[in-house]
Amino acid sequence: MRFLMALWRSFQCLPLRVRIWIVVILAPVNFATLAFLGHPGSALVAALAIAGIALNIIPLWRDRGFTTAMAIPHVLCWTPLVGVLASLLFFSDVTLAAGYRYFLTVLLACDLLSLRWDIPDTVKWLRNRRTVHGP
Repeated sequence: MRFLMALWRSFQCLPLRVRIWIVVILAPVNFATLAFLGHPGSALVAALAIAGIALNIIPLWRDRGFTTAMAIPHVLCWTPLVGVLASLLFFSDVTLAAGYRYFLTVLLACDLLSLRWDIPDTVKWLRNRRTVHGP
């Protein structure tokens, strides 16, 4: 219970726009990949999308809060995911259902935007400028 309270306090210390981004857009869009299982490439897409979020338990647990280290799983999982998405959307001969194609485009935009922030955060963390958000 203390761990969950520490996470909640840390989450509350994040800027409001970041909390909204995480809860309203980033997590739901990546978890929505599960709704498209059965479409071409969907198992790999879902695995990479969910792994990018699920692996954040490691820095959350280690640091007892939201840190720049949480960008690392995103970079490790979503960089190859971007390649898979680009391949499916722009270079594949496979016909994608219109709804699935639209969703993959939204996922690509969402994760590219996230990586735009995650790559600098990963570099900061690797340079030992680790930041824990919280009291």
